[in-house]
Amino acid sequence: MSRYVVLLRGINVGIGRKVPMADLKKLCESLGLKNVQTYIQSGNLIFELEQPEPISVLEARLQKAFSEAFGFGIPVLIRTAAEWADSIAKNPFLNEEHLDIDRLHLTCLKELPSPDLLEKIKTFQYLPDRFEIVGRDVFIFCAAGYGTSKLVNSFFESKLKTQATTRNWKTVMQLNEMIMNK
Repeated sequence: MSRYVVLLRGINVGIGRKVPMADLKKLCESLGLKNVQTYIQSGNLIFELEQPEPISVLEARLQKAFSEAFGFGIPVLIRTAAEWADSIAKNPFLNEEHLDIDRLHLTCLKELPSPDLLEKIKTFQYLPDRFEIVGRDVFIFCAAGYGTSKLVNSFFESKLKTQATTRNWKTVMQLNEMIMNK
C-alpha cells in the first residue's frame, strides 16, 4: 500500500467553509481511500491506496469530490509518505541551536516554482522572520509567531505563482508520526 498526507486549504475558517471531519473521512472512504485518518479540524488527512496514482490526478480527483460534496472549492495538496519524511529531514532551521520549535512552520507548494521566481523572492526580507525554500517546501521561522508574520500563504502564492498551505511544526511532526505508525 502507498501512504499519503493530504493538506486541505481554507476549511473550517470563516463562515460557509465548514467541513466536519467525520463527513470528510466517510467521503474519502467512499472514494476508495483506505485507513483514512484526520488530524485536527484544519484539513489534514492520512490515507493509503492499494494502487498508487499520479499525485496530480489524485489531487484533482479529491478536489473535485470535496468541492461537489461540500459546496465550495477546496485546494488539495498531497505528499507521499516518503516526500513528507524528506521534507522533515531537509528543514534547515533544525540545525540551529536554541531554536524554538513552536516558531517553525512548513509551507507546502503545489508546484515547483520557476528559477526566476525563486531568485526574485530572495530579495524579500521580513526580519526577524526568515524562510528557506527547498524544492516544493518553504521552511519558515516566525520569531513572534505565524499570526504576526508577513510570510503567509498569500505572500508565497503571489510571489511564486502556485498554491500553498502552511502547517506548524507540531502538526508536521504529528502527521509524520501518524503516517509512520500505520
